[in-house]
Amino acid sequence: MQEIILAHRICLMGNNITEVSLLPEKFVLIDGNSLLYRAFYAIPMLSNSKGFITNAVYGFCNMLLKILNEEKPDYVAVAFDKGKRVFRHRDYEQYKATRKPMPDELRPQLPVLKELLCAMKIALFECEDYEADDIIGALSLKGEGENLQVLIVTGDRDALQLVSAYTNVLLTRKGITEMDRYNEAVLQEKYGLTPEQMIDLKGLMGDSSDNIPGIPGVGEKTALKLMQDYGSLENVLAHAQDFAGKKLGGLLVEYADLARLSRKLAVIERTLPLELNVADCRTEEPDYEKVLELLKELEFKGIIQTILEKRIASAPRLFVPEAGAGQPAERRIDNARDLENYLQAQKGTEMVLWLTTHRPGVSGLAIKEIGLQFPEETGEPLFLSWADEQVLREMLDRLKPWLEDEKIKKTVHDAKTAILACQAHHVHIQGIEKDTLLMAYLLNPSRPQGEPVTLRNLPVLAAEYAQSLRKQGMWELYYDLELPLSGVLAEMETAGVLLDQAVLQEMGEELDARIAVLVQEVYRQAGETFNINSPKQLGEILFGKLGLAKGKKTKTGYSTSAEVLEALALEHEIVAAILHYRQLAKIKTTYIDGLGALMDPQTRKVHTSFNQTVTATGRLSSTEPNLQNIPIRLEEGRRLRRAFLPSPGHLLLTADYSQIELRVLAHIAQDEVLMEAFHLGQDIHTRTASEVFGAPMDKVTKEMRRAAKAVNFGIVYGISDFGLSQDLGISRAEAKEYIDNYFRRYHGVRFYIERIIAEARQQGYVTTLLNRRRYLPDILSRNFNLRSFAERTAMNTPIQGSAADIIKLAMLRMQEVLKQEQRSVMILQVHDELIFDVPAAEVMDLARTVNEIMSGVYPLCVSLQVDLQKGPNWYELEKIIL
Repeated sequence: MQEIILAHRICLMGNNITEVSLLPEKFVLIDGNSLLYRAFYAIPMLSNSKGFITNAVYGFCNMLLKILNEEKPDYVAVAFDKGKRVFRHRDYEQYKATRKPMPDELRPQLPVLKELLCAMKIALFECEDYEADDIIGALSLKGEGENLQVLIVTGDRDALQLVSAYTNVLLTRKGITEMDRYNEAVLQEKYGLTPEQMIDLKGLMGDSSDNIPGIPGVGEKTALKLMQDYGSLENVLAHAQDFAGKKLGGLLVEYADLARLSRKLAVIERTLPLELNVADCRTEEPDYEKVLELLKELEFKGIIQTILEKRIASAPRLFVPEAGAGQPAERRIDNARDLENYLQAQKGTEMVLWLTTHRPGVSGLAIKEIGLQFPEETGEPLFLSWADEQVLREMLDRLKPWLEDEKIKKTVHDAKTAILACQAHHVHIQGIEKDTLLMAYLLNPSRPQGEPVTLRNLPVLAAEYAQSLRKQGMWELYYDLELPLSGVLAEMETAGVLLDQAVLQEMGEELDARIAVLVQEVYRQAGETFNINSPKQLGEILFGKLGLAKGKKTKTGYSTSAEVLEALALEHEIVAAILHYRQLAKIKTTYIDGLGALMDPQTRKVHTSFNQTVTATGRLSSTEPNLQNIPIRLEEGRRLRRAFLPSPGHLLLTADYSQIELRVLAHIAQDEVLMEAFHLGQDIHTRTASEVFGAPMDKVTKEMRRAAKAVNFGIVYGISDFGLSQDLGISRAEAKEYIDNYFRRYHGVRFYIERIIAEARQQGYVTTLLNRRRYLPDILSRNFNLRSFAERTAMNTPIQGSAADIIKLAMLRMQEVLKQEQRSVMILQVHDELIFDVPAAEVMDLARTVNEIMSGVYPLCVSLQVDLQKGPNWYELEKIIL
C-alpha cells in the first residue's frame, strides 16, 4: 500500500517521472553590501581600458555565478543597505561610528553592479531606515512561511541567528572563494549554541565592526563559555555573583545595561514596512542583450563566455550549426518576402507557434519574438526578426491567413497571451489545440511551470502532456473547459471596465483628509509622534509605553499584525484608530492610487489580467489591478465600487451564485439535512442554527444564525474549535460543542470528511466534480501542522474547486450567447459572481437568460440559485425579481 501511495505523490509528466514536486524549492538570499566589500578587498584593483575600476563588480559576479550554478535556486534576491542612518542609531548614536566611509574606488561600482543585477532579472531590495540584514531576515521569514529551503549568502556572522530547520547560511571565510555552510547542527558543533543564543553572544562580546560595545573586556572565548554555562544573556547577568571578587563579576554588574543594549542592536528586524513578495524573486532568464552589453563595457571576457554558454543552453529557440562552423547559429527570416516564400512551401495542417511578449504601457501586449514550426513538413524551427514595427506588420500580414485558419491546429505555450498579442496587431488567431502552460497546470497545479519550454521541445511536451491528461481523465476538462476559457478571458481583458475619474479623485481627497485626522489622533493618544508604519516603533508604543497585553512574540519583538491588534481593540482606543488608519491607507494606496495608475488615459478603462494557472483549486485570480479583492466589508471599500461604470447608455448586470459552495457540499456529501433545506428553499444558516442549537427555526436569533453561519463556512474549510472560538469570541468548549452538534445532525458531511481524507491518504490527491486534480504531498507527513493543513485542503478542494469549475462552465455558455447578440459584454468575474455591461433596454431580457444558463449549467442534486442585480455602477445596485 505504501508503494502505491508514493507512486501517486510523485509528479508524472509524459514518460518522465520525477520526485521534484516533493522537494522544497530553494530561495537564495544574498547580502549585497557584504559580498561587494569582500570582493573589493579580495581582488586587485582591476580596471577596463577606460580606467574604470571594476574589481568589486568582477569578484561579485564570479561569486554570484558560482552560487547560481551550484545551488540552482528557484528564487533569488539581493539586499542592499540604504543610507547611513538606520533605526538602531536611535537607540545608540555610536552604532557603526567606527566604520570607514565607502572607498572612493568602490563607490562608483555599486550602481554598475545594481544595473547588472537588474539586467540579470535578479530581485533587488533596499529599505529606508533598515539594513540589508533586516531585509534578508524578513525575506527568509517569508520563504520559511512558504516552505522554501532558504540559503543566505553573506560575510556577516550576524546572519547565523537566522539559521533554522528551513534556513542555512553560507558564510564567506577567506576572500571570495571559500565558504562555510551553517545549519543548526553545524552551529551547535562549532559554537555549542542555538541561533537565538548567537544574539545573546553578541550582547556579551560586542562587535567591533558595527561598533556594538558589548561588555568591555569580555571577548569571544569568555562570552562563549558564559553562554554555554548559563544559556542566555539574562541568565549570565543574573549570576554575576558567581564571579564575586573577580574582575568579570564587576564587569557583569557594571555593564549589564550596555550588554542588553548591545543585544538589542544585534537583533535582525524581520518585520519591515516594505512590500516583500517571494513571488517577485522567482528566477527568470536574464535580458541577455543588456547583460552582454554591460559585460563588454566592463571587459569581463571570461564572464562573457560563461553568459554566452548559458544563453545557448537556455534560450527559447533552436540553435543549429552553420555550414563549416563549429558554433551554433540561429535560423531566422527578417523580411516579409522571404517569409512568404517559406510559407508557400508549407502545406501542413499543424503549426507550432512560439510567442514572447512584453507590456509597453498600461494595457495591451506587444510581440517581442515569433517562432514557427510545421512538424508535419520539415519540422524545422524558424524565428522571425524585424528591424522596426513596419517590418513586423508586413510579416504578420503574411502570417494572418495561417493564424486565422481554424483548420490549421496550433500548439502554443500560454494561449491567452498569444490571443491578446495577436489581437493587438489585428490578427484573430484560431485553431489553438494544445497549450502546454494550461496542460502542465492541470497535471500539477502546485507546480504550474512544468518542464522548461522552448520552441524545440514544445511539440514533444504537448504530446506527452496530452497523453498524461487523457490517462488521468482530464482531457475533457482541458479541451472543453480550460482551453476555450482562455479565449473568453482574453475577450474580457480586452473589453476592460470603465472608471469614473471624478469618483476616484473625490474619494482620494476624502481618504487623505480622514487618514490625516487618524494619524493625529494616534499621535495624541500615544503622546508622541512616530512612524505608524514601522512595526517596531508601533510595538514600542503599544507594548512598551502604553503597556498593552503583549500578544504574539516574534524573534525580534512583539507582533503588530491585524490579528493581534483586533484582539487588543477593547484595551485602548488607540488600537481602533490604528486599525482604521491601516484600512483606509490600504484602500487609498492600493485601490484609489493604484487604479488611477493602471487606467488607460484614452479609454478611461482598466484591463485586469485574469490568471488561469495560479491557484491550486482552479479558481481564477486577478492582477494589475486585482478587482477580486476590493475590501467590501468596509463602507469605503463598497463605495469604491461607485467608480466602476457601464458603457454610455448601458447598465451593469451582476449575477452571483448564492451559497454555491454549500450547495456543492450538499451534492458531494449527499447530506440529507442540507439537501432538504435547499429543496425547501430555507435559509441555510437559520436551518443550521436550528439543528445545532435545538431550537425551532422561528425561534432562531440573529446571534444564533451568525454562529451557525460561521460553522457552515468553517466546516468547509476544516475549522477547529480554536478557530471557531476566535471567530465568534466564545470559549473553545462552546465552539467544540457547536461543531459536535453540527456533525451529530449532518451525518453526510461527517462521512464525506472522513471519506475524502482517507482517499487523499490512499491516492495522494483529491479531485473536483469535473475531475480537476490536486496533489497533497504532505497528507502523510509526520509533521502535525503540515499534515493537518493537507487534510483541510483535501476537504476543501473538491468543494471550492467544483464551484470554480461550475462558474467557468457558466462563463463559456454565456459568452456563446453574448457573441450571438453582440451588444452586451461580460467584463468581470469575481469568484462566484459574473458582471455584464448591458444596454439599459435589454437588462431584463439578459437577466432571464443569465439566470437560465447559470442555474442549469451543471446538474447538482440541489438547485443552483442566482442572485441578480442591476444598476448605473457597481455600488448602486437593485435586486432583480424575475
